[in-house]
Amino acid sequence: MSKAFEKVTAIRGMNDILPDTSWQWERLERILKTWLAQYAYLNMRTPILEQTRLFARGIGEVTDIVEKEMYTFSMSNDKQEAGQLMTMRPEFTAGVVRAAIEHNITYERPQRVYSMGQVFRHERPQKGRYRQFHQVSVEALGFAGPDIDAEQIIMLARLWKLLGLKDIHLELNSLGQAAERQAHREALIKHLEAHIDILDEDGKRRMYSNPLRVLDTKNPAMQEMANNAPKLFDFLGEESLAHFNEIRARLDQAGIAYTINPRLVRGLDYYNLTVFEWVTTSLGAQGTVCGGGRYDGLFELLGGKATPAVGFGLGLERLLGLMELESQETAPAEADIYIVHQGLEAGRRATQLAEQCRDANWRVIVHAGSASFKAQFKRADFSGAKVALILGESEIEHNTIAIKPLRLSDDGKMLDQVVVAQTALIEELKQRI
Repeated sequence: MSKAFEKVTAIRGMNDILPDTSWQWERLERILKTWLAQYAYLNMRTPILEQTRLFARGIGEVTDIVEKEMYTFSMSNDKQEAGQLMTMRPEFTAGVVRAAIEHNITYERPQRVYSMGQVFRHERPQKGRYRQFHQVSVEALGFAGPDIDAEQIIMLARLWKLLGLKDIHLELNSLGQAAERQAHREALIKHLEAHIDILDEDGKRRMYSNPLRVLDTKNPAMQEMANNAPKLFDFLGEESLAHFNEIRARLDQAGIAYTINPRLVRGLDYYNLTVFEWVTTSLGAQGTVCGGGRYDGLFELLGGKATPAVGFGLGLERLLGLMELESQETAPAEADIYIVHQGLEAGRRATQLAEQCRDANWRVIVHAGSASFKAQFKRADFSGAKVALILGESEIEHNTIAIKPLRLSDDGKMLDQVVVAQTALIEELKQRI
């Protein structure tokens, strides 16, 4: 006797999305796609699997993502790729830039693109933080001016309104240019060296390799030191300040409130000028809803020609969490029409009429299998359909069909049940649905 198969469950932190909640995902995705189209962003789809060195180079070898969180493995079973390390994408931007370089998509004109899908990080799962999660990544490639930076922030403000979200606030900063950051880096390292006795192990590890990230510490014992550290903003030159001030002017004109946060940083050299985050207090510790900024140096870093670029990323799970807090919306009906029937010929005719209804763009369920009319009507009501169509022996004999309302009409009345010729079904339904 064979051994019983042990039940398989999903990997921790990689969640199933079931039909009772998938409608929320579909609704959000529809809103996002319509919103992105309003700003002329086109869809771009890159592989889930990329060479590890792309992310090590594009995200940074001394970041937590690369050091601790990537799903990486060797392609030992693939003769053509033998020995190469491959990684499941932990974010979209590096892959988008790789594809832009490989296919030279900015040769003729700048490009507005977005990607949407799953990303993977090996970390301890908790609410709002999963091993497989979903992002939309929005990139403007080949645009150098502050107008595009401001437009991306303004388009996000529009999104919050579309989603009905209120408790979201904008934080803004400038990282300046390479020379300005280098001068600040030297001053910052001196400051950290002077306070080395209060740095935790992570701070000491990053003090020389990634000193900006030390300022982003959550360690309470290091907060005063971080607050008193040299501020990058004090090292900005005229051009960097002009870029930042033009963004501020456009946000002021659009009526978008913001806070200048000098501790809002990115730890890698290819980031420059604008950096922003939209944050909330509604999700506890996972307060960042959206992060973005300018990364003019990434194309060259990945072997391409110098190309200005700015973008942002949104976590769909966090957006859905916020929407759930703000909305009381219930799941939509499964169908507009539910067809109940008795007898073999009625079942065949139901299939034929259902196709005619679908040609008219209604969602239709034909009851599958045999059951009493009572049981079928119970299932029809559960489906949320507006009407039930009834096919029994009498209807088949006379080529008619009964239309039974299951919901109140728009004016709050329950319409009467009627029997019509099957040839008149579609026209009658147009008056009732």
